[in-house]
Amino acid sequence: MDLGISGKRAIVCASSKGLGRGCAMALAAAGVDLVVNARGAEALEKTAQDIRDRYNVNVTAVAADITTDDGRAEVLEAAGDIDILVNNAGGPPPGFWTDWDREDFIAALDANMLAPIAMMKALVPDMIERKWGRVVNITSASVRSPISQLGLSNSARAGLTGYVAGTSRQVAQHGVIINNLLPGLHATDRAKSLAEATAKREGVSVEMAEATRDAANPTGRIGSAADFGATCAFMCSQHVGFMVGQNILLDGGAFNSTM
Repeated sequence: MDLGISGKRAIVCASSKGLGRGCAMALAAAGVDLVVNARGAEALEKTAQDIRDRYNVNVTAVAADITTDDGRAEVLEAAGDIDILVNNAGGPPPGFWTDWDREDFIAALDANMLAPIAMMKALVPDMIERKWGRVVNITSASVRSPISQLGLSNSARAGLTGYVAGTSRQVAQHGVIINNLLPGLHATDRAKSLAEATAKREGVSVEMAEATRDAANPTGRIGSAADFGATCAFMCSQHVGFMVGQNILLDGGAFNSTM
C-alpha cells in the first residue's frame, strides 16, 4: 500500500533502538525524511546511517533528552517544518505503591505526559496552518489494562491519553490527526531483561522463560519492532483522516476483551 507520505518530514523521538527505531525505519521505507532523536549519540548515529543507506532519505540525528526543555529545544531547532510527530520515551521504573513520592510522580509526568504535550504544542500549530499533520503518541498497553507494578507509568500515560482525547477532536477539522499507539510486549532490550529476570527467579534458562512467555500470547510470539513500525507508519499515512483520538492496542491479542 502506498501510504501517500513520501517527501513528508517526521520527528521520531527515542528512535535509536527498539520501537522508536522500528517506527523510523517504517517511515523511511515510505519515503519520509527524518529527524531522529535519542540520548546516546553513538547508537543514534548508527541508526541514522543505517536508515540513510537502506532507504536513501534525509536523516538528521539529534542526541538530546527529549524529556527536558533543553533537549526539546535542540530537536526543534534542528527540525524545521515537520509534518509527522512520533512521541516516544522510556517508561518510569516499576515498584510498589508505597515506594513513590511526589517527586517520582512529577518525574513520570514530565517524561511521559508533559514532554509529548510540549512537542505537540510546539508543532501542531504549524500543521494546522498547512492543513495537514499526523501525531502518534507511543504509550503502553497498560492504558487499557493497568499493570500493578507500573503505577507511575499507568498514571502518566493515562493523563496523556485524556489530553489527546480532547485535543485530537479540536484539531481534526484542520487536517491534523492525533492518535495513540499502545504496545504490548515486543522484542526489545526491555523484553530481554524481563526474560532474564524471570529465568533467574524461576531457576530456568532464558530460552525456557522466553518460550513460556511467547506461548502465552495468542500469536505464539511477542511482537517485533517491524510489526510496531508498520502500524505506526500507517497511522501517519494519508489513509487515517477519519481516525481521530483512538488508542490502538498492538499486543497480539494478549489483552482479552470483547470491546
